[in-house]
Amino acid sequence: MTSYLITGAAGMLGQDLQHALSGRDFTALSRADLDVTNLDAVRAAVSGHDVVINASAYTKVDDAESNEADAFAVNATGAQNLAIAASESGAKLVQVSTDYVFDGLATSPYDEATPLNPISAYGRSKAEGERLTLEANPDGTYIVRTAWLYGAGGPNFVKTMLRLAQSHDTVSVVTDQLGQPTWTGDLARQIVELLDADAAPGIYHATNSGEASWFDFTREIFQVVGLDPSHVKETTSAQFVRPAPRPDYSVLGHEAWGRAGISPMRNWRAALSAAYSAGALQVDPPALT
Repeated sequence: MTSYLITGAAGMLGQDLQHALSGRDFTALSRADLDVTNLDAVRAAVSGHDVVINASAYTKVDDAESNEADAFAVNATGAQNLAIAASESGAKLVQVSTDYVFDGLATSPYDEATPLNPISAYGRSKAEGERLTLEANPDGTYIVRTAWLYGAGGPNFVKTMLRLAQSHDTVSVVTDQLGQPTWTGDLARQIVELLDADAAPGIYHATNSGEASWFDFTREIFQVVGLDPSHVKETTSAQFVRPAPRPDYSVLGHEAWGRAGISPMRNWRAALSAAYSAGALQVDPPALT
């Protein structure tokens, strides 16, 4: 029987990975349980496991601009430690990465082989994590890039918009950033399917398909939960200046799934509806009609 180790298990994806692996042999370790920057602790944790799924990450994108060393410690050194331990144990490693490894200047979906060009400290730390894991465990590492995550187990954009809907007559959301809203429930199941298929190690883009602006996404959120989408107003990112630059275009291509004989993830609108039906959005009673 395959034995799995989930790091970052208390996070939004980590919780859904536990659901996706229900009935299987897995160990779930939160940040409090395992310091991934400690190689000796990582070696002890990985020992005896066949698969390591690294859902641990420093995800404070804006804070990383002034705390880049902290971001690198977790996202680069921590990932490298897991890859070293996995290689020594003969285990597979799934390294969860991000659209932020790209510069956002593309006009068509990023291929898995597109050269990396991050524009933020967070993106640089995740890009280095990719490089180091592939270097340390080249024959057993899966890089799974994802983006625009939401789910039941943590703070995210969906919950923020629904909270704002309770206290504001309207919400203003940017139209000039494009990406792929992705439910962590679907992402977790896709990762498990990838492993079950014994697909070739390499780079995979695991996002719900289609594309949307944050404005499109918010209107669909309102529609799904029974709020009036006309309360969502258009604006641009120039009105929301933040420390870390965001990629303007974060649409990821899914060609690697076909090569592995696995279907890409479903459309983001269908996923959002399914997430709501599953109670994953934890929606409070509507405040707008």
